[in-house]
Amino acid sequence: WRILGLLGLWVIPSWAPALELNLANEAELDGLRGMGPALNRQVRQARDARPFTDWADFQARVSGIGAAKARAFAKC
Repeated sequence: WRILGLLGLWVIPSWAPALELNLANEAELDGLRGMGPALNRQVRQARDARPFTDWADFQARVSGIGAAKARAFAKC
């Protein structure tokens, strides 16, 4: 059982769902690597105007989101 338990700890993180930017609250956004208070506020304001339709829409409406930030968010 102990081995199965350790295996479960290794497998579970891969099952974790991606963070949905249209539904994430302030604390969940803060948990993203590279998401500071100003960017968090900007994301929430853009989302409040209308939900993001896809990643390109997110990048177009939130300044400062480029390839480096995308990689940082993907590592979370």
